[in-house]
Amino acid sequence: MNTRSTTSPQPRRASKRSRSWTRMMRACESTRRPCWAALTCCHSSDPNVPNVTVTRLTLVCSSAPGPLELDLTGDLESFKKQSFVLKEGVEYRIKISFRVNREIVSGMKYIQHTYRKGVKIDKTDYMVGSYGPRAEEYEFLTPMEEAPKGMLARGSYNIKSRFTDDDKTDHLSWEWNLTIKKEWKD
Repeated sequence: MNTRSTTSPQPRRASKRSRSWTRMMRACESTRRPCWAALTCCHSSDPNVPNVTVTRLTLVCSSAPGPLELDLTGDLESFKKQSFVLKEGVEYRIKISFRVNREIVSGMKYIQHTYRKGVKIDKTDYMVGSYGPRAEEYEFLTPMEEAPKGMLARGSYNIKSRFTDDDKTDHLSWEWNLTIKKEWKD
C-alpha cells in the first residue's frame, strides 16, 4: 500500500516585486496602463545590446545660429578635438536622448564635471529618473541655465559627462569641449 500523499505541491509564491506591480495595477486605473506596458513591452532580448543606450546630447538654445548636437553613438574620442561655441550670457538647456532596451532602470543620473585650464570649477548632478524599456527614445531636459559672461569667463572649458544609475552602472562616459565667446562667430 502506498502511504505517500497525493496532494500537489504548493504553488510558488510570486516575488515581492510582482506582487507590488499587481497591487498597483489593481489599485488605480491611471497606473494600470503604464504598468502593463512596462511589463509587456516589446524590448530587445539580445544580451549584447546594452540596457541603456545614450544616443545624443543637444544644447538647446533659441538664439543659436544652428543646432548644437553631439551624436553619442559614434566615436566619442573625436569630441575632445572639437568644441561647441556658446555666446556668453545666453540661456540654454541640455537635452539628453536615450533608449532603455531590456529592463527597468531606476535612479538614472546625468553627472557633469566642468574644468577650466585643468582645474575643476563645477560639478552638477541631474536626477533623470526611472524608466522602463520601450522602442522610442526618452528625452531628458535640464533646467534652464545661463552661460557665464564677462571677459574672465570667456575661453575653453572641458566637460566630463557621465550617465549612471542607482546600481552604479556607468551607461556612458564622454568628454567634450565648450568655448564661451563674446559672439556666436568670432
